[in-house]
This record gives sequence, C-alpha cells and structure tokens, in this order.
Amino acid sequence: MVAMDEDSRFRRGPRQDAESGQRTPGARTGGAVMSSERLRDLLDAVVRVGADLDLQTTLHQLVEAARTLADARYAAMGVIGGDGRLEQFIPVGLDESEIARITHWPEGRGVLGLLTRTPRPLRLDDISRHPESYGFPEGHPPMRGFLGVPVQVHGEVFGNLYLTDKRGGGGFDDDDESAVVALAEAAGTAIGKARLYEHTHRRELWLDASEEITTRLLSGVDADDVLLVITQRALRMSQADTAVIVGPDASGRRLVVRAVSGEGAERIRDRDVPVDGSLTGRAYASGELTVTDLSVSDPHGMPLLGGMGLGPALLVPLGHAAGVRGVLCLARKAGAERFPTTAVRTLRTFVEHTAIALEVADARADAERVSVLEDRDRIARDLHDTVIQRLFAIALSLTGTVNRIGDPVAARRVRRAVDDLDDTVHKVRTAIFALSTVEEDRERPWLRDRIVGVVGTAAEPLGFAVGLRLDGPLDSRVPERIADEAVAVLQESLSNVVRHSGAARADARVAVNGDLTVEVTDDGVGLPAGGRRGGLRNLAERAARLGGTFEAGPGPEGGTVLRWSVPLPDDPV
Repeated sequence: MVAMDEDSRFRRGPRQDAESGQRTPGARTGGAVMSSERLRDLLDAVVRVGADLDLQTTLHQLVEAARTLADARYAAMGVIGGDGRLEQFIPVGLDESEIARITHWPEGRGVLGLLTRTPRPLRLDDISRHPESYGFPEGHPPMRGFLGVPVQVHGEVFGNLYLTDKRGGGGFDDDDESAVVALAEAAGTAIGKARLYEHTHRRELWLDASEEITTRLLSGVDADDVLLVITQRALRMSQADTAVIVGPDASGRRLVVRAVSGEGAERIRDRDVPVDGSLTGRAYASGELTVTDLSVSDPHGMPLLGGMGLGPALLVPLGHAAGVRGVLCLARKAGAERFPTTAVRTLRTFVEHTAIALEVADARADAERVSVLEDRDRIARDLHDTVIQRLFAIALSLTGTVNRIGDPVAARRVRRAVDDLDDTVHKVRTAIFALSTVEEDRERPWLRDRIVGVVGTAAEPLGFAVGLRLDGPLDSRVPERIADEAVAVLQESLSNVVRHSGAARADARVAVNGDLTVEVTDDGVGLPAGGRRGGLRNLAERAARLGGTFEAGPGPEGGTVLRWSVPLPDDPV
C-alpha cells in the first residue's frame, strides 16, 4: 500500500518534462506505440477493473492494475470530495508497519492538489526537487519518481491515480504514461457504473430502514428500541465501526447515551457529555452536521468516544436547530478513510426522515393520551354525578327507615348496609381521584401504587388480605418527601401487626383531607402493657419532624388503632 506527498506544489502542462515541467517537443500523451505484451496487459487490466459492481472493489482493482502496468513500487487512488480535497485515499504497496508510521493520509494539497486543479497527466523524475515541494508527512517513506493521471467520470474529475518509484530504478516513460492514461479512461466507465450501483444500493438501504423505523414508531414500539434500530441501520449504511445516539437529560445540560451499536458499545453505554464545551453538545445546540477526526482533534472536545481508538467521526443532529431531539454520532477506527460525501448526504436525509417520524409518533402518542384523559374525565363525571348520588340517596332512605324497624337484628343489618354504602361511596371517590390524575413519565411510582404495593406485601406474612381505603388526591397533593414518610409509616405499622398483634383482620386507610392521615387498625391482642415501644417511638418522631401527631391505642371493639397525621403544604411542589 502507498501514501503520497501531499505538500508538494508545482505546475503541470499537457506533457511535462521530468524536472522543469516544460512541454517536451514532439511528445504526445498516449501517442507512444505499445508493445503487444503491454497491450494485452492493458486489456486484462481493463477487464479486471470492470468485472465488479462494488465501488471500493473497482477502485482497488484500478490501483493494482495501474501499479502493474507502470511497474511501480507504490500506487494510490485519491477520490476528490465536494470541497476539492481528497475524501478517500486508497494506497497499495506499503505493509502494515509502514502504514502505521504515517501520521495522516494526504488531503489533496501540493502535487496532489495540482492534479485536481488541472486535470492532466503529470510525470516527474524526482518529486522532491520541484521548487514547490517541501517534503512528505511524518513517517512517510521516501519516494522519487512520480506519475499522476486524472480519472474522469462523465466528463468530471472523480479522482487521481498516483504512482511512484518505478521498479529497477529510472523514471516513468511515455509508454507507462500512455498505458495508465488508457486505463484511467477505460476505468471511468466502470467507476460510473459502480458508483450508480452504490448509490442505488445505499438508497434501497435508506428506504428500507426508513420504512422499518416509521412502522415501528407508529405501531407503538418503545422509543429507545427504535433508537437502537436507528443506530444499527446507520452503522450499516455508513460502514462505520461505532454508532451512538445521545439525547438531553432532565436538566437539559448534559447529553446521555440513549442507544449504541458497534464496537465498544459496553464502554460507551454509561457515558454522558456536557452540552457546553463539547463537539457533541455544539452539534446538538446548533443543529448543524459536524465532520471531525477523533485521532487528531482535541480529545476533551469529544469525551463521548474518547479512548476508543477511533478516527473519522460524523455528528448528525436528529432534527433541526429549533427542535433537535439528539445527535447521531458515527465513527470509524483511527486511520480509516473519511466518510465520503455521498454517504454523508444519504445519512443526513435518513436522519431527517427519522426525526420527522419521531415527531409524528410523539404527536400521535399525545393525541392518544388526550383521548384517554377525555374518556377518563367523562367516566369520572358519570361516577360522581350518577353513581355516587344514587348510592347516597339509597343510604339516606335506609337511614330514615332504621328508626321504624322494630326488630333490633333487622335494624342492625340495615345500619351495616348503610355503613357499607358509605364505604362504597368513599371507594368510588378514590377511583374518581385516580381517574382525574394526569399520568406523566415519572422516575418514581405514584403514591397510590406504592401504598397498594406495601399492603399487598403484608398479605403473605399475615395470612390474609389487608383492607385498604384511599381517600383524596394523594398523588397530586402529597409532596415526595412526605409521601416517603407516609410509606415508611405504613410499612412499620403493618409490620407491628404482623409481629405482635395476632390479628385475624387488619385495615389500612390513607386519606388527604387538609392533612395526610395514615391509619391502621386490627382486631388483635392490643398493645401489651410495659412492652417495648421502639417502633411506636419511631412513628411518633416521624410525625414530629413534619409538625404532625401520632396516636396509638385500643380500638372501640378491641385490637389496636394507629393514627399518624401530618399537615400538607399549600403548594405540593
């Protein structure tokens, strides 16, 4: 494999003298008469170059064929990007240890840039003797003889062939130049076909990936699962080694990893980066695509992928500046080729389409959420206006009838029925409060869910289910600090019932009515005289810290009643 001098600068003409660059009298490019053997080699090379539709394979075949035709020690192909610099460099002739010593590949300046600016063949006996030449990149092996030939596709310069150091010594001659020029002209057609095939193939990948992602989003698949699919498809489309999607955390000041695929995924998964002071954060804040090289840029500017042995990187915002949802970061290993312009354009289009699909999915989820809330509001109104009123009317009617019943047993049954109706009204009201609470994404579960979980856990050691009654807007009125205390109080109270009461029945009530009250009753043996009161003292201290009260004593029909009550702030936040 080979690397070329990127820092030599000189002029060239249609046919230039080896040292002066002046036109040689009587010379004609491509005019030398080829031997029959070289002609056969040329035809074989043309066939090999055009035998494959894969663009990278075609380019490698072209470099190998040119090296063989000109009998050169080193050869390379430089593909020109949209900015006139070399976006891809394909060397042949150097071993891996020689490649490792080269600090960076040429970018299209000096001699190589001259071929780009004036696309005509260029031949020199000693590249270092030209006035505009000032050496090779660090670690580059010394080279003397040089032959450069542009490669055109559909009338536009696609790149340049570079050959150095003819085997056996001496310089490249007219026959070498003629053969390489003829090969470059024939290769233009093969490259055009391969490039069209690559473009079509990449477009198919993009369409398939976009369709899959859109289908997943609109079918209700979890967003993080979809982001993982995006990284996997982008990794394949860009031929990158690592793909990461980062998004803002709750504070909006840092970007956290939402999905990662490729090499080093486990090392990257738990990383985050600040929005301010990082390349990733700059791409997120500006909404602008960023191209960089991690092997030569400031390591502090890209901590997300630092220490991974990565080089060329591409940062593509998910969305536009007004509404960027995150950043897709793609990277290749250090020393790999930059991302070509065609791949960058395709990825940009793919990511923009993906961002739109994410926005549509969010809008659809919001619409569904609004529809659910509207249904819940309707159900809550119906329960309040119809069911509760009818139950209340029945209870009033029965209450007025009790005094007219002469049979004491029947009267007690009616009173018990009235109490059951009253309890049912409270439970319906609890359901109404639950329906009226707006559900949002929370890192912590709702207080109601935590209470139900505690009561459910106590059922197994007790051997029976604990009766539970929830009153008032627990989730919207109780701040998290007080909610944590209330849950701890309920756990301690039920633990006391399990360990000490010997009860066959227990009930718990948590209510918001100005204050927050937690009440636990049982039908057990009651509080033992002179027993240890460490648990009860703990409950009292919890109440005192919040400005509340705690009471523990016998129930009206035996057993024990624990009542813990604390005031609630006017603003639950």
